[in-house]
Amino acid sequence: MSARQEAKEWIKCIVVSIVIAFIIRTFLFNSTKVLGSSMYPTLHENDRLFTNRIVYTLGEPKRGDIVILKAPDDKNKDYIKRIIGVAGDKVEIKDGKVYVNGEEIKEDYTEKGAYTYSDESMWEVPKGSVFVLGDNRQMGASKDSRALGLIPVDLIKGKASYRYFPIDRFGSLYK
Repeated sequence: MSARQEAKEWIKCIVVSIVIAFIIRTFLFNSTKVLGSSMYPTLHENDRLFTNRIVYTLGEPKRGDIVILKAPDDKNKDYIKRIIGVAGDKVEIKDGKVYVNGEEIKEDYTEKGAYTYSDESMWEVPKGSVFVLGDNRQMGASKDSRALGLIPVDLIKGKASYRYFPIDRFGSLYK
């Protein structure tokens, strides 16, 4: 093979690689950097996550999913929250505890003894919406459904699946 043909092959390989990387990043997976402490203790400031962008085109959001969503109050921001209620659920916050359909949910992802503050106490989740909370339940630590209301599913950009940085906490976000 001549040097010219070899150079063409290299250029073709590089262009194909760039196109594949663009398709993967745009349509399948993305990387997200955590800013703030609204998902503490699960996520910390500057954690980096892989986000699955296609999962909700294939299925519905589920309770417990950690999602990246377009902020309903600022289209230039994204929020990271946990889905607590899905279509048809009745979410209630009473005496600092969270109930879904009348049953207290086990929240082993919050700090021990965490108290969930709320002015409003009950939400019924309609089709096409979810109820989200940050894992950090300290007063004012998370801007979530308690302040923003129910979140339209079409604002969800993807499901956070794995933490890849820092290396010492690498792994799945789900137990």
